[in-house]
Amino acid sequence: MIKKLTRGLLATIVATAALYPTNVMAQDQQTLQMPTLEDLIPGGETYRFTESLYGLQWWGDRCIKPEIDSLFAVNPKNGRETLLTTRAKVNEVLRSLITPTDSQAQGRDEVMHFYNTEFPWPDKPYMLIKGAKRYIVYDFEKNEFVIAYPQAAKAGGTNVDFTPEGGHIAYTVGNNLYVDNRQVTDEPEGIVCGQSVHRNEFGITKGTFWSPRGTLLAFYRMDESMVTEYPLVDITQRIGTVENIRYPMAGMTSHKVQVGIYNPTTGNTLYLETGDPTDRYFTNIAWAPDERSLYLIELNRDQNHSKLCQYDATSGKLMGVLYEETHPKYVEPQQPIVFLPWDDTQFIYQSQRDGYNHLYLMSVDNPSPRQLTQGSWLVQSILGFNAKKKEVIIAATKESSLQSNIYKVRIKDGRLTPLDNGQGVHSAQLSASGTYVIDNWSSPQVPRNIGIVSTANGKETARLLTAADPFRGLVMPTVETGTLKAADGKTDLYWRMLKPADFDPAKKYPVIVYVYGGPHAQMINANWMYAARGWDLYMANRGYILFTLDNRGSANRGLEFENCTFRHLGIEEGKDQVKGIEYLKSLPYVDASRIGVHGWSFGGHMTTALMLRYPDVFKVGVAGGPVIDWQFYEVMYGERYMDTPQQNPEGYRECNLRNLAPRLKGHLLLIHDDHDRTCVPQHTLSFLKACVDARTYPDLFIYPTHDHNVLGRDRVHLHEKITRYFEDYL
Repeated sequence: MIKKLTRGLLATIVATAALYPTNVMAQDQQTLQMPTLEDLIPGGETYRFTESLYGLQWWGDRCIKPEIDSLFAVNPKNGRETLLTTRAKVNEVLRSLITPTDSQAQGRDEVMHFYNTEFPWPDKPYMLIKGAKRYIVYDFEKNEFVIAYPQAAKAGGTNVDFTPEGGHIAYTVGNNLYVDNRQVTDEPEGIVCGQSVHRNEFGITKGTFWSPRGTLLAFYRMDESMVTEYPLVDITQRIGTVENIRYPMAGMTSHKVQVGIYNPTTGNTLYLETGDPTDRYFTNIAWAPDERSLYLIELNRDQNHSKLCQYDATSGKLMGVLYEETHPKYVEPQQPIVFLPWDDTQFIYQSQRDGYNHLYLMSVDNPSPRQLTQGSWLVQSILGFNAKKKEVIIAATKESSLQSNIYKVRIKDGRLTPLDNGQGVHSAQLSASGTYVIDNWSSPQVPRNIGIVSTANGKETARLLTAADPFRGLVMPTVETGTLKAADGKTDLYWRMLKPADFDPAKKYPVIVYVYGGPHAQMINANWMYAARGWDLYMANRGYILFTLDNRGSANRGLEFENCTFRHLGIEEGKDQVKGIEYLKSLPYVDASRIGVHGWSFGGHMTTALMLRYPDVFKVGVAGGPVIDWQFYEVMYGERYMDTPQQNPEGYRECNLRNLAPRLKGHLLLIHDDHDRTCVPQHTLSFLKACVDARTYPDLFIYPTHDHNVLGRDRVHLHEKITRYFEDYL
């Protein structure tokens, strides 16, 4: 069943909303040309992208607008710009700091542009310059040097974490943690400190966490010495060398994590007394405002029981479990608690306990949750607070699951007020007081607008950028969207279709389905061109129809929509994709005998699965970095959605694509990176062995030195390779 999109931005358009006129080919051919892969793929020599303003940020309540040679402050009330300093002035000061005994490397501290400078002191005219050897604080009002901090001065320093409040720098060298050039840990190979743990699941993106005043540093210590090593081969050497990575596969022994607290003043370190860390995940670390306690959300290995725990920062002892949550399938905490800036005893906790991610107000003394937001939509992030008004500013999908919009929520009663135009996809930065946001947004017809918006009334006070169409002067396809029913017969699924600019409904066109389909991803958004990718645009202009469907299991539709795939990944998703194919076959201009499919990572799994489970539907497939057998995938992600192979042998057997190798009929190209640390090459290689045994004949292409994706200049080569395969066989 096809119907109109009726929510939010899409309420005013029908299910086939063309972004470009279909008579574009009739325009002056002297000014229009067909875009190439070099125009459309990142890494291309002529890559066209939507213009933006890089490095926009807040200095207190003044908007900072960096450029290459100049640095401006923008008055948020009227958009008036004031020159703060120039690159020439700053570099003159920095050069004066270099003495004859300084190494030439320190000269690289000179500013090449202002895009990566920061302004973390809202009440001081200080700029943080991230130099090659030092972090330098510069006073742009007095045009003088303030202080310099050694930035990972030991060779090979990474994971740099600077606290402007405390004036300390943490970083890692190899597997050890350093603070202010002092080595904090001294661990052997197999134990890693100060880096992200649990394979970046549960919202974890780093391994160090400074306290509010910058006087203490919490950090992760991960013992993975017991985890099986997986070999990757470096072919850039004359004799290939082996790089072993620690890769805990589903159902196998996993690593053990501890949380330490380091005091830069005393040089002392203590570890939280969590007990035996075996088969436990410690996530979402947050400090209390008074720095006396540390909070984290603990998760069991089954990932169906979470605990919000409070630990004493001076002794490491557990002070109490404030809140617990269970679910028969899985609990997935993604965000640490956030304390109210006007009340050190109250904090906001995010949970999907009612089926959608929402905000709950809790108290240290009385953690019984009070729900602040509710409805069949989800909170995506907390942007900050307006302490004076006692409001929290959030991004959410209230208008449509295809959109992201900005709202303020009154803490007293949960009253929700929109702060943008209600269209498209918005990304915002909140000023120090919460009075203004920098609103960076796009919609299907708007490449990008950036403005300053008042949180008092949601009105734009200054426009910073109105981006031009990056494809102006090029012949572009049309983009259409709509909905159809999922395989369950009741759930609406969104689709996107690209047609050639010279589309003729009397002709028959081959179709390529671009698929991802897995958790935490959404292929169709109400941003510029409905998030159509460059390669999709390219192939549409070459005479293909490009079709994408966000099946059940994908993001931004709530917990039930996502976890219906639990314990059998790829099955329900495939059924939904076939519903998309049924719709395509109902269209008179679709050639049902020429349907192809392409995807990467989870999309690579889906591509391979669709080719094998529906061999009479899909003629050609290109699967990049595919998961073939979920027992080869890592512990945290794999066990959340599949349980362990021991607990769910039937599900692992059903979803093991090697068992379906005899069913391959069409042309299938598998592409894998030889240094893939996310989906190890064993997936593709084991599938090829299964196909050899079954006497079926897929094709293979390897990208040396790349890790789970092909980036840089080689990305154009990748898409040319994919294009040629479809051209040859579809």
